[in-house]
Amino acid sequence: MTETRSLDRPSEAVQAADAADAAEALRAALAAEAEARGGALPADLLVFGADIPERNLQDWSRQPPVRPLALARPRSTAEVSAVLAACARAGLAVVPQGGLTGLVRGAHPVAGGVALSMERLTGVEEVDREGATMIVRAGTPLHEVQAAAEAAGLFFPLDLGSRGSCSIGGNVSTNAGGNRVIRYGTARDQVLGLEVALPDGTVVNALNRLVKNNTGYDIKHLFIGAEGTLGAITRVALRLQPRPAALDVALCALPDYAALLSLLAGLRARFGPGLTSFEAMWDEYLDTITSTFELRRPFAAAHRFYAIVEISRFGAGEDSRLPDALGELMEEGLIEDALIAQTEREAAEFWKIREIVGELRQKAGPLVSYDIGLPAGVTDRFVETSAARVRAQWPDAMHLAYGHLGDNNLHLIVRSAACGAAQPRDGFDRAIYDTVREFGGSISAEHGIGTTKRPYLAHSRSPEEIAVMRLVKRALDPQGRMNPGKVVDPEG
Repeated sequence: MTETRSLDRPSEAVQAADAADAAEALRAALAAEAEARGGALPADLLVFGADIPERNLQDWSRQPPVRPLALARPRSTAEVSAVLAACARAGLAVVPQGGLTGLVRGAHPVAGGVALSMERLTGVEEVDREGATMIVRAGTPLHEVQAAAEAAGLFFPLDLGSRGSCSIGGNVSTNAGGNRVIRYGTARDQVLGLEVALPDGTVVNALNRLVKNNTGYDIKHLFIGAEGTLGAITRVALRLQPRPAALDVALCALPDYAALLSLLAGLRARFGPGLTSFEAMWDEYLDTITSTFELRRPFAAAHRFYAIVEISRFGAGEDSRLPDALGELMEEGLIEDALIAQTEREAAEFWKIREIVGELRQKAGPLVSYDIGLPAGVTDRFVETSAARVRAQWPDAMHLAYGHLGDNNLHLIVRSAACGAAQPRDGFDRAIYDTVREFGGSISAEHGIGTTKRPYLAHSRSPEEIAVMRLVKRALDPQGRMNPGKVVDPEG
């Protein structure tokens, strides 16, 4: 058996080790695991050094790439367990990777460690129509989960712009939000149970499929939103919903922020849980997006605020009530103009204005994006204050605001053209996160903490909360090998 190296700070220790010796130690540890388990492991389970694909060297945060010691691509929970146990034997850090669409370096590998990719651990294992549940493997892309639910006559409501590439395990590990949180909640609210492999390779099967199961600690919540720092999620039991008979989508133009809030309240009062999306966009955002991507402006006149509204209808043959509702709200002076999609193509054109923002860096160049939570009543004042503070230091700065207003989630994009490739991220972070703290908000609404937000965790969480996080981390990962450096420093 290979001697386990105790790592107080695993990434530093691994980086200092000789790469050839570390690779040999990992191979030997994996062989020992295979022998102990009584079976061979696939020859292609691990790849090393230059054979590691470039895509696994970084996530969507676009920070400088890091080449890990090895990349593991398991096809089963048993193989995930074997890899983690071998890394424990060899004293190596492990970084779980899903679709690599994260923006906070949560899946960024560490030098000398092992990147644990779930890209081969895919597939929908079971759909229970009567129970409205589904069991899926962690690497399954979100759009495949959605398609499997639809094929069964059901609906999986979690929805993100990256649905074609993000994985369900990554969604759960980061507690992803998306476009329909206002009605269905975050990823956490879609999970009934899960299976997870702990840092030492122990597999915990908590694949509960019961909505009501009040039997002590609900273990799944330790791992949802933990960003792979406590273990690797391998399978998930998901809760499905009735499939809407129709979706009504409209784009509304509003004169001011008070009208935007009143529109939200008015739609909630009229449609209740039928209101499944409410996406707010400030004028600078819409102007920048339409001009940058040469999209047709939806309205001839300029307006201060815009909102994409989605209403779900469940009754077969039920007529849409959205036109009448918007007409009433327009008579009240809340809406200046509105367009109601008559076809799925028109609805997709409205949503494109909101979702194409993920491609902005390819057109505009390096930028810094923010995902924050704020009480709806102060959000516009926050935007004005944040923009003023950023532009006091960088007068030419782009400061785009948009987000899921109905669930208190604001997104910002900041860029100084004068700074070119060297965007002053640290300066932007201080200006924005200090303002978030002043307004009583959260530094992360749905993207997680990773490494980029860890220095500001205390802006949103109390010392006592952070102390509890450290206790949990030390209990489940005493050597600090699991996704080291992410979320919280176990040593304080």
